[in-house]
Amino acid sequence: ERVSNSDENPYFSYLDARRVITIDEGAIENGAVCWEKSSGKFTQVFAEDIAASAGKKLNYIITGYVASNTEGVATTLKRDGSDYSAAIMGKILQSISVTIWTDVDGVLSADPRRVPDAFVIPEVSYNEAMELAYFGAKVLHPKTIQPVISTFPNIPIYIRNTFAPSFPGTRIYNSSSAHSDRERSVCGFSSIENIALINVEGSGMIGVPGVAKRIFGTLENVGVNVVLISQASSEHSITFATVQKQSQQAKEAIEEEFQKELKKSRISQVEVISPCSIIAVVGDGMKLTVAGVSGRFFSALGEAKINILAISQGCSQRNISAVVSTLESTRALRAVHAAFRFSHTTVRVGISGMDELGQSLLKLLQTQRAKIRRNFDIDLQVCAVIDSGLSKKIICLKDKTFGSSDSITLPMYNNSLDDHDSSRESSVSFNKEPEIFSVRSGGISGFQNHLISDDCAHHVIFDCTGDAKVGTLHAEWLCQGVNVVTANNWGLGGPREQREAITKAETAQGKFSAEYFRGVTVGGALPVIQTLKSLLNSGDKIRRIDGIISVSMSYILFRISPPPNANRNSQFDKTISKGAFQGDISTSLSLHVGDACSFTDAVKEAIALGLMENDPQKDFNNEYTSRCLMILAKELGLDQSISPQDIQEVSEKLVEDEIDFNQITDEIEMKVQAKVKAAKDKGCVLRQVASIDVAQGEIGLKLVEVPNTHIFAVNPPSCECVRFFTERHLRYPLIIQGPSAGADSTASALLAELLGHMRSKIGPRFGAISRPSSMNKLPI
Repeated sequence: ERVSNSDENPYFSYLDARRVITIDEGAIENGAVCWEKSSGKFTQVFAEDIAASAGKKLNYIITGYVASNTEGVATTLKRDGSDYSAAIMGKILQSISVTIWTDVDGVLSADPRRVPDAFVIPEVSYNEAMELAYFGAKVLHPKTIQPVISTFPNIPIYIRNTFAPSFPGTRIYNSSSAHSDRERSVCGFSSIENIALINVEGSGMIGVPGVAKRIFGTLENVGVNVVLISQASSEHSITFATVQKQSQQAKEAIEEEFQKELKKSRISQVEVISPCSIIAVVGDGMKLTVAGVSGRFFSALGEAKINILAISQGCSQRNISAVVSTLESTRALRAVHAAFRFSHTTVRVGISGMDELGQSLLKLLQTQRAKIRRNFDIDLQVCAVIDSGLSKKIICLKDKTFGSSDSITLPMYNNSLDDHDSSRESSVSFNKEPEIFSVRSGGISGFQNHLISDDCAHHVIFDCTGDAKVGTLHAEWLCQGVNVVTANNWGLGGPREQREAITKAETAQGKFSAEYFRGVTVGGALPVIQTLKSLLNSGDKIRRIDGIISVSMSYILFRISPPPNANRNSQFDKTISKGAFQGDISTSLSLHVGDACSFTDAVKEAIALGLMENDPQKDFNNEYTSRCLMILAKELGLDQSISPQDIQEVSEKLVEDEIDFNQITDEIEMKVQAKVKAAKDKGCVLRQVASIDVAQGEIGLKLVEVPNTHIFAVNPPSCECVRFFTERHLRYPLIIQGPSAGADSTASALLAELLGHMRSKIGPRFGAISRPSSMNKLPI
């Protein structure tokens, strides 16, 4: 490469590598470089070329892959011989670096065809590069590294992309990025496919010297290469891996060698398990970092529901290998890649129910996706949406390939509402972009099939409906490994058999079971269920729960029976909060909230504000509230001998008769006003109070005349208020109060439940979730 002070007229010389590189083919398999002879030949060639260059800078163009043997006969350097040629000449020339130009940007953290988020590693050590190359990385062959590490000083190797020459690529040298990044402590992941696992076991192997020697000696004799070895300390079995095409040959050879032991049952079996894959995590940082790398590796595989067949780790602490089924290898690679923060943990999301709540949730997922990826390393990818439990049209990502960055958004959903022929699959594309999703025929019963991907470890369905039919599917979704986050209280508020099926599904696969999040089913965005669970899990005992848990009845009763001077509280809060408090002062369509109105007007207002069920009769006959009480009773273990219908039958109603909400009769108005007046004459207001008395076993709802100053009396309209009487809260109850309705706040609560679950899976990250109304204030 050198030799002149003038670069203006460089001199190029073609060099046939066969004139220099000499291989001793009899030394080892595939030959060994004769360094002294090769260096001597080059010195001779160099002297000739330097004379011919006439003082110009000498540049060599050297052939790769070919060489000569000790007899002077042309030969090759076998697999990856061209890269090997570069390393050989780098050593002979004593170069400052060797650059391998290839078709990729460098050494990747994993195979990008299987792990879409794989990235180029800027630095890896020689040892890491050899480990990655051995375990399937296609960029570099281990033998390429041998010449450069045997040179003093060592020569760095650069992996660069011919088609992206400006990209810096990867430097392979003594240091590694795994040394500096303690959060990761590893440099990459690789795999070997088409592997068979052979297990030799039997009681006659225990404590018997020479068994391993016989096994591996036999394999050597028949030319079987052993890729991995694993043996338990009990010596009851020896497990090893080999390439799948040699597995039968290995099995037959071992059975022949141990035929006596097999006949006497000293060896019980020689078992072949295939097809398998070896998943390897590689990094020099494993020996330098704190303990826990192997724990994180195997935990990630466990969370992804990957069954590990064999494990191997050397004392160098540079490589941990696990053998898994080939069918699960891609999912395994993606799981461990994400576990070490090399990529985001992808969650495939389905949304059932696209009324106001569903649309608010879809918008929230869309606007917060980038922030959640950045703060939590979690990618929430909306893959399937169905309008309701009755819909026959499912909107799903057209490309089900895991790792795609596509996600269904609210504009996409709104565009999909155009007329489509439900009898066939139709595709939708936007702005001449590639087709993103398709509208497919189907129904809620097969909704999960459009969501589940074998290569993804995490799936979730948000149930934003209020549909009894959808509630019957919760247990089925859980059994198929899909987490369920529900605002629909028909699941646990349904028949006893349905509640038991959900409970059973929650534990069907032990700690790997899908989880059922029902925190929004009672109290909406208020942490009622979460608080109850925390009290019970911490050892407290619940004596009584009561409160106002129907938003519609809270609003209607406050409007027809307000406490005295109700506006004073709101005005005070608005003043002291300097405008932050909004309250319900301007909520009423006709009067100030503090002024009493007719029952007719109150019902019309509640319907207009969206506080009532689609069928308002369900609010007045206590159907919804009875299901809420049923869910609380189940958490308390009081649901064995009671049903929501039982609770509904014993509950007191504001209006006993069926109501035409478009035209409420004077008779009904007078009955309601009479109840309000009776309470007012006693210095009270009328409120509907739900209660569970644990000691008495009583569950129900009652119309209660509440003193004007009681917390139930001054509880703002459209707000809920729940009190917990426990052994630790003896003097005063623990109170949860606030607005529970509202699509935005409920959507935020649903998302928060999922994020809390996923963060526990992958470890904490700082972050905050905001409502859609404030999205424009947050950088994404």
